[in-house]
This record gives sequence, structure tokens and C-alpha cells, in this order.
Amino acid sequence: MLRRLFFGLVWLVGLGLGGAIALILLLPHFHAAPSSPSAAPPTDHVQAAGDPMIATPQPVVVAGGAPSAAATPAPVPLVTDCSAKGYDAATAANAASLRTLAWTPFHRPEIGWETYAPRIAEEIGAACGPETPGFAAALSRWQQKRRLPATGMLDEASFKVMNGAWELQRPFVRLSATGACPQAPSGANLTRVDGAEAFGGKAIKLRSEALDSYRRMVAAARSESPTIGADHSLLTIVSGYRTPEDDNARCAKDNDCGNVTRAFCSAHRTGLAIDLNLGGGSPISSDDQNRLRQTKTPAYAWMVANAGRFGWVNYPFEPWHWEWTGAAQ
Repeated sequence: MLRRLFFGLVWLVGLGLGGAIALILLLPHFHAAPSSPSAAPPTDHVQAAGDPMIATPQPVVVAGGAPSAAATPAPVPLVTDCSAKGYDAATAANAASLRTLAWTPFHRPEIGWETYAPRIAEEIGAACGPETPGFAAALSRWQQKRRLPATGMLDEASFKVMNGAWELQRPFVRLSATGACPQAPSGANLTRVDGAEAFGGKAIKLRSEALDSYRRMVAAARSESPTIGADHSLLTIVSGYRTPEDDNARCAKDNDCGNVTRAFCSAHRTGLAIDLNLGGGSPISSDDQNRLRQTKTPAYAWMVANAGRFGWVNYPFEPWHWEWTGAAQ
């Protein structure tokens, strides 16, 4: 009995030693498994066009609407230091030209660029007035990024670049550049605005989706601006959709189309354009002093800073004229 136990123990010890030796001999032939199924590819992997690893670019979606054909540039960092150093000459030049510059930015002579100062400040990211060093510093940085002479002085060349970008934000302008005039929407796609939304209770229609966006925008304006919230006549619609026939009859009657104040093919025929009451004098008079007064109103300041959140862009010559980009034709 004792002999059987002795030989059994010897056999078990031998079996264990053999297994250990076999395992040691086989280990070099195994590779470590990846730590996770999502391990990164080798560093020499080159992603070619069409490689499924490349994310598909997404369309730019304008707040309150559908994808927009014009990508909105990233916001410019806001300059709040209005006492920037090194811009004394530029500041003096801007202060002088603000009300004296003789130029033709929109195909008719004008004096000064004060009317466009709010749009320019928004473009360059300046919270400072046009007669401050901070404004000049912000303008200089804007010019430098666009490879323009970084003088910090507002000149016609800089404004031309700005206005070109502003105009291309308008779907109507992009389409008109091809020589096409958009067709008017069908009556089924138009909605009459409420009486309280229309300036003087006028009968006005808009494309339904544009009207929805307008309503969201006005609700935000009344919530965010005490002045607009206290006066519900502000941002009411003076003009909306106009039929091509009405525009043609108006052109024939007044004989004043085909110029900066009235086009043969009007954006109003799309049902996506509105003229707003900003509370500064005559709502839609193109008189230079009237345009200037409108750009100094709280309503215009709010629109310049916030309308883009809802997909609306401005025609700079007319502070009251705004177009919705969410349903570009």
C-alpha cells in the first residue's frame, strides 16, 4: 500500500514539471491581444479621400431653419478694450472720415460711413465705438487676416470686402448673380401675419417657415431688450411678400426701378424678405439721414447682434430690410 502511494506521488510531480516546461517553451509563440477592440490604427495609416474613417462634412444649419448654402464664419473674438495702444493715427483718421468720407459704396454718392458703423463693428468683433482706439485695433486685425493693409482705418477697399461677404449671405443675391430671378411661391406656401405683427395693421403675407422664424426672433427681442419689450410696434412688419405683378406695376408707375433703392427683381417676391419698423423716423425712407437715424435705434442694434441666430441677414443699405436664409431657393 505504501509503495503504491509513493509511486503515485512521483508520477504527479513529474506530470506537473513537464507541463510547466511545455508552457515555458510555447510562450514565445503567442502575441498579446489588443487591449480593446477600438485600438488606434498604426501611425503610418494614411486616410485617403473616401476613407470611411473620415467624417462626412455636415451642412451648416441656420438657427430656426434648414441647411444654408452660405457657411457662417466663426464668431470674431469681441474686442472690449477700447483704449488699445499704438492706434492714435488710425483713431484720428476714423473719427475724421466717419462723417466726412466722400464715397460711393452703393452706386450713389454718400458722405461718411456712420450709417454702416454698427455692421462694421459687428463684422470686426468690436464692442467699441468707431472713434476709439479699440475699434481701430479690431479693424487692423480684421484687415490683416484678409491680407489687406492693416492700417486700422476704414477705407473703401476694406468695406468692399465686408459688403461682398454680407451680400453673399443673402440667398436671393447668390441666385440673382446667375442671372435668374426667383419665381414667386404658391399661395399655399404663404401665411398672413397677425394684425399685431403688421405695421399699422396692414395685410401682409410671408412664407410660413419665415414667419415662424420671425415670431421666435421677435419673442427673443422683447425678452432681451427692455426698449423693444416696452414698445410692441418695434420690429413689426412694414412690408413682406409682394407679387411680381405688383412690383412691375410699381416700377412702371414711379419709373424708378433698377437702382440701389428699388430693383426690377425684388427679394420681396420670394416671401422671405421683410421690412421692419425700427422706430427711427420713416420706416422705409432711403433718405441718408433717415437711414442713419434707424441705425442708431435699439431695435437695429439688437437685430445686428442677434438676427443671425434666427437665420435673418440684412441688406446694409437699408437698415429695415432683412431676409431669411433658412429656405434658400
